[in-house]
Amino acid sequence: MTSHRLVIAEKPSVAASIAAALGVKEKKDGYIEGGGYLISWCVGHLVELAEAAAYGEQYKKWSYETLPILPEEWQYTVAADKGKQFKTLKELMHRADVSEVVNACDAGREGELIFRFVYDVAQCNKPMRRLWISSMEDAAIKAGFADLGDGRDYDALYASALCRAKADWIIGINATRLFSCLYDKTLNVGRVQTPTLKMLVDRGEAISHFKKEKYYHVRLDLSGAEAVNERISDKEKADALKAACEAETAVCVSLTKEKKTAAPPKLFDLTSLQREANKIYGYTAKQTLDLAQTLYEKRLLTYPRTDSSYLTDDMGDTAAKTVTMLSEKLPFMEGAEFTPNVSRTLDSSKVSDHHAIIPTMELAKTDPAALPESERNILTLAGARLIFAAAAPHIFEAVTAVFSCADTEFTARGKTVLAGGWKDLERRYRATLKGKPDPEDGEEENTLPELAEGQSFESPTAKVTEHFTTPPKPHNEATLLSAMERAGNEDTDPDAERRGLGTPATRAAVIEKLVKSGFAERKGKQLIPTQNGAALVSVLPDMLTSPQLTAEWENNLTQIAKGAADAGDFMQRIEAMARELVKENATADKDKAAFTGGEEKPSIGKCPRCGSPVWEGKKNFYCSNRDCAFTMWKNDRFFEERKVTFTPKIAAALLKSGKANVKGLYSPKTGKTYDGTIVLADTGGKYVNYKIEIPKKK
Repeated sequence: MTSHRLVIAEKPSVAASIAAALGVKEKKDGYIEGGGYLISWCVGHLVELAEAAAYGEQYKKWSYETLPILPEEWQYTVAADKGKQFKTLKELMHRADVSEVVNACDAGREGELIFRFVYDVAQCNKPMRRLWISSMEDAAIKAGFADLGDGRDYDALYASALCRAKADWIIGINATRLFSCLYDKTLNVGRVQTPTLKMLVDRGEAISHFKKEKYYHVRLDLSGAEAVNERISDKEKADALKAACEAETAVCVSLTKEKKTAAPPKLFDLTSLQREANKIYGYTAKQTLDLAQTLYEKRLLTYPRTDSSYLTDDMGDTAAKTVTMLSEKLPFMEGAEFTPNVSRTLDSSKVSDHHAIIPTMELAKTDPAALPESERNILTLAGARLIFAAAAPHIFEAVTAVFSCADTEFTARGKTVLAGGWKDLERRYRATLKGKPDPEDGEEENTLPELAEGQSFESPTAKVTEHFTTPPKPHNEATLLSAMERAGNEDTDPDAERRGLGTPATRAAVIEKLVKSGFAERKGKQLIPTQNGAALVSVLPDMLTSPQLTAEWENNLTQIAKGAADAGDFMQRIEAMARELVKENATADKDKAAFTGGEEKPSIGKCPRCGSPVWEGKKNFYCSNRDCAFTMWKNDRFFEERKVTFTPKIAAALLKSGKANVKGLYSPKTGKTYDGTIVLADTGGKYVNYKIEIPKKK
């Protein structure tokens, strides 16, 4: 019997790329076979942690008395719509001719979790290997298969992934049920999303409490150099200073010239790519991640879920070839003088699981114009960043002149560019953009006239300008991503592990969930907390809203992944936190709870699973809690077979007592009609079941 190596990818498209690279061509139902390989795939999260109801009848309804829910033996569930693919994978794993299983899911924490859940629930005990690659190019796939790791070498990474999933489950389910029960409203609380919401609310409050203040500057015109004094809050004082200056002599008391260098920017990690794409193109963090993932699967971009902004030391040749190819391929580089130096982009000590995001050499064979515009934008942005990073530094001379006039200091600043370097290339790139956004620093060249210390200017022309203090700006995706990345850093030793809310891979989903849950909304590029978002933050304890705490957790998870911290200790702290949360928050603070009604639709009844209102839609009766899957479909086969219209009246009776008396039920067996009782037989799955209770004859 020929032995086979079973390869499991995260998605069908990735499995297809691996099969193509390995020359495996024979398509079967749910896998591809050939050359000693069986290549199959998950469909995202095939296996997940089970819902709370799996741990007992008492958890089907939401109530304070049943909290906290702390599973002793964790239960797993196969996603209802993915059962067929799980069955395929399980059968392949247990095939007698399969000698080992290769985890080819995305090379990161979540990819490890997706594979291990399937491997464990399928009760597979075949040897495990790990494919760990940063590019989907054929050469990278082949090299990866030539150097497969032992799957057990990634046990610590899996332990951190499992801790993340369980911690999110424990805090998410207990906190959501607790505060939803206390305030009679579905309030989704999450380990990362709630501190993120707090940052939006804090910014909103800083803006609403801001008091605008007027201030003035006096400006002197000194032969083409404009010298400005410090702020003056009193208009009369500013006018008096202007008059005094015009009657006196301004003398240059100091002149400093300093040669400065602006180093080229670092390469993109995922968060910096998301920030830049938001500033330039207005893309949300999720849109950028999705586009980068698509480009990765098309082999045009390296692995996007990375927190590294460097390449490894052995990538010098690859980087140099890629830069040369990009210089010829990207239109903004046409005619540009450029001698690349990729050495400063290389530093293996600063690369964790994956190197920075750069285009691949596959682009040499691709016409960028054939790509959708949004994909082309992200690819160009990543390519431009690699070019800038390999370009020469930007060198300029900064001149600061200080003048004294009427016993007051005035300062003039100038900048003369000595070598444009990478900023010249950046200017070319920005000129191709539709909105032509300006460089952020706004440091346009501003040359001062020739000045000398001791130089004097008699009766200079002066003017008073009026200004106002400005409030903080609302967060947009770019600034919120920066804030999430830096959260908790003020309490951290700068040399400690990088902390932050979530990981580069999860931040986009957190922002989307806040919007979907109705706690934040998008207004143009801005992210604004809603009234419900502000109300939620006001009623939650610090342990749930503190960025420091969650940043600390994320740091612990990183340590667990490195084998430097204990998963058991971490989970004990999470369980203790859940117990304390329930104990300390037994009553609602109704004074703080300024929640808007949010029930734009009349309630048909209460959800039997979570207690939230059930609303009527065009095709169904569904739970208003977006995290609850309870739905009764009007065209359910049960009602259609019995020729009964599923009315709101029947739905209301089923929700109230679990039963509804219905006349004129049709029997498909006898062809006759009869009166009976429909019973709601909800087992907590994706679809709700019903059965008939026929009255007993007297």
